Amino acid sequence: MPDPAEPADARSGETPPETDAERRRRRAQFLRELHEAKALRERVQPRRARAARMRQAMRMRTFRW
Repeated sequence: MPDPAEPADARSGETPPETDAERRRRRAQFLRELHEAKALRERVQPRRARAARMRQAMRMRTFRW
């Protein structure tokens, strides 16, 4: 009986383990899409985006290293 904690693709044994280059490529693609989505949200909701930037700036000012 297969282990339920193990991912389905690892159980099948058909997919080879992912290489570091593939993982970095997927991560870079994800980060590009995330940045694009954030930029779109800032254009669509400028007031909310400005408020979020101000809150982030306040957090950074009050953060103790």
